[in-house]
Amino acid sequence: MFQSLFMLFTTTFVAFADTEPEDPHLWLEEVQGEEALDWVRKRNEKSIESISKDKEFTELQQKLLNIYNSKDRIPYVGKYGTHYYNFWRDADHQRGIWRRTTMENYRSENPKWETVLDLDSLAEKEDENWVWHGANCLPPEEVICMIALSRGGADADVKREFNTKTKSFVKEGFSLPEAKSRISWLSEDELLVGTDFGPDSLTNSGYPRISKIWKRGTPLSDAQLLMEISKEDMSVSAYHSHLPGYERTLVYQTITFYTNRIFLKTPKGLVALEKQDSAMLRLWKNHVLLELREDWTVNDQTYKAGSLLTAPLKPWLKGTKKITVLFEPSDTTSLLTFTTTKDNVIISTLDNVQSKVVVATPSWRKWKQEPLQGIPQFGQVRISAIDSAKNNEYWLTVRDYITPDSLYVGTVGKNPEKIKSLPAFFDSTNLNVSQHFATSQDGTKVPYFQVSHKDTPLDGSNTTLLYGYGGFEISLLPSYSPSVGIAWLEKGGVYVVANIRGGGEYGPRWHQAALKEKRHKAYEDFAAVGQDLVQRKVTSTTKIGIQGGSNGGLLMGNMYTTYPDHWGAIVCQVPLLDMKRYTKLLAGASWAGEYGDPEDPKQWSFLKKYSPYHNIDVDKNYPPMLITTSTRDDRVHPGHARKMSAALEAANKNIWYFENIEGGHGGSANNEQASFMRALAYTFLWQKLTRPNDTTPPVEEPSDPNSE
Repeated sequence: MFQSLFMLFTTTFVAFADTEPEDPHLWLEEVQGEEALDWVRKRNEKSIESISKDKEFTELQQKLLNIYNSKDRIPYVGKYGTHYYNFWRDADHQRGIWRRTTMENYRSENPKWETVLDLDSLAEKEDENWVWHGANCLPPEEVICMIALSRGGADADVKREFNTKTKSFVKEGFSLPEAKSRISWLSEDELLVGTDFGPDSLTNSGYPRISKIWKRGTPLSDAQLLMEISKEDMSVSAYHSHLPGYERTLVYQTITFYTNRIFLKTPKGLVALEKQDSAMLRLWKNHVLLELREDWTVNDQTYKAGSLLTAPLKPWLKGTKKITVLFEPSDTTSLLTFTTTKDNVIISTLDNVQSKVVVATPSWRKWKQEPLQGIPQFGQVRISAIDSAKNNEYWLTVRDYITPDSLYVGTVGKNPEKIKSLPAFFDSTNLNVSQHFATSQDGTKVPYFQVSHKDTPLDGSNTTLLYGYGGFEISLLPSYSPSVGIAWLEKGGVYVVANIRGGGEYGPRWHQAALKEKRHKAYEDFAAVGQDLVQRKVTSTTKIGIQGGSNGGLLMGNMYTTYPDHWGAIVCQVPLLDMKRYTKLLAGASWAGEYGDPEDPKQWSFLKKYSPYHNIDVDKNYPPMLITTSTRDDRVHPGHARKMSAALEAANKNIWYFENIEGGHGGSANNEQASFMRALAYTFLWQKLTRPNDTTPPVEEPSDPNSE
């Protein structure tokens, strides 16, 4: 789920210079540097003073906090052994508790929960700000688990062995220090481990480049080597399947974000599973399941990118491919995801960004496909297996923009049963959801969803929030957001989600249409949606606020520098903004497959065109923008947000800045922080779009602590 070089002792930024002058704000990349943190605190104070002075901020924050702490939320569970586990945060458990119940109990209106691990108590006892990162438990009993705990919400975490029977950490059990580790249970006394083994053991992206087998009771340094990859690769990891009758170990060499190789561990060593590097391969029982990102020709037959294929495993290993097509995309359809139960493959697809589900079942002659019974006609559908080793049961979650989520439990061949649903956290009785298509600059039709009141006047007067992402083949699907409902829709605003290229709404082709040198297509798409809203008289340019985070933050940066007259206000969250240095910062090197390599002059020639930090024009009029990030974000470096804000301050632009000292890439570490951050963003947008003449808080000129 990014940066550059600039001019020293000057505040003028010139785009597309033949040579790149030195970066005057490089000192802000020192994440925990005292001067940098002092700079952060001063801007935090001014932003809080300016935005939170509005009484609507306090009211909104409290409403959001009440929702995030509500005991009426659906407690989603995962099955470990004989119990169903849930991680839960509320006002009494700010860091959260890991708890469990039985299925019979879970089906009841008020389940009885047994606390297994209390993170608040653990944090207090160990004087650490622990954030839950999940559990990895050993099948089939799933009593011993590796618990992952993050300090302050960072991606890196510590992993410690835990016993769910005794509800305690195992004394002298397996334990890994803070790192972006990858683990899998091989047996009760063996772990497959990729971690920071010391000097030269990580890739340039900061992930493990060495995978080993670690035996209980031995030092980590004595673990047996399984695979070692190049530092230029992204990462290595290993996984052991404990499915009875199909036990096997696979090793994954992730070359780039979109390419990988997979090896099967055999008595004779690792054997590569033949496939395109870009294809995603999964083994299920004695079948290969293959998701294509590119067209693939086999035995004189070409299979389309975006297809889901299957073939018997044993002939595959011998070089014979008896392929069956489980899904082939069309102009309007794409593969969303698939999951496996004991006997079936459940395939979720999109048709013009609307969900469809089919069940594929193998037999000795051929595969049979039929629609999954009892699936609602509208809304987003998410399906996951409950216990794929033992039965054909599944969880089904149905959601859309204005209908609270519903959770069903089902068995293939029978209609699912609704067992949980959210209450209505906002009034949606007068709301309507519609889908529209904007025409991008090159003629491509770009879908977007609009949520608005049924009597919304088409006179250009409506305060509108447009959200986008457009990257990494991630699809933005309909979902119920109490935050948007309370902060925007209940106040009479219009909410819009743009399904721009770079996402996965139409499969790999939609994603690849905006890769690297074609990145501008995503930005043209987003601008086209904004223009379409104006042309349809839903709103006007001064009444449109836009929002996006991470890759969506890069989108916001480009909307700011390239299309400044299209928007009334912008919220840019945990963003990439300096595309010259992004590969040198934290996990940035792993995204070169998405954006390009700035070290290559040819690729920098197109990268710099959408590097917001390099495209600030002191003579342009820009809309007000709030940039937010997190000090503990160890995925997208906070230096991106800091340096962009400093550069805009130097150019005397309307810029607000807030950095959460904790929170990781999600921006917040607990419900209170989450409610604060979201109230800050929504209040800022509403202020600037409805009261555009509010003055900008004064800011001090940033100084370089290394200069005289």
